[in-house]
Amino acid sequence: MNSQLIPAAIAPAAASPAAASQLVSRTLHSGTRIMIIDDSKTIRRSAEILLMQAGCEVIVAEDGFDALEKIAKHRPDLVFVDAMMPRLDGYQTCQLLKRSSVYRHIPVILLTSKDGLYDRARAHAVGASQFLTKPFTKETLLQSIVTHLRKH
Repeated sequence: MNSQLIPAAIAPAAASPAAASQLVSRTLHSGTRIMIIDDSKTIRRSAEILLMQAGCEVIVAEDGFDALEKIAKHRPDLVFVDAMMPRLDGYQTCQLLKRSSVYRHIPVILLTSKDGLYDRARAHAVGASQFLTKPFTKETLLQSIVTHLRKH
């Protein structure tokens, strides 16, 4: 894939562009379901392409309300959610999932451009498994999947 088509938020790191994809392929079974919730169509589409290339099944949603219906239908193995979205934001979405006995086991990784102590504390308080600051690399995205799905 032409790296110019990937936005800086998820562009591959220069050191080893294929290493993370290979690690995911070796670690995860085919069809691992990953949900991307982000109000940016560019981020959703780019992440979808990267994760599909790594062998994941990808479900996308544009906000928390859209995501809740899709989570019930598709049962993702892991969720990446943008912290700041209109309607139902990432913190609220994460909190709803973690309060549910049916969905609390799903790792939720919050994505945000804010990196302050308050933001990290809030992510921890709602039960987020990890807090990734944008822009993030392809390797960081894929390593998060490997790390959190190995725990389950």
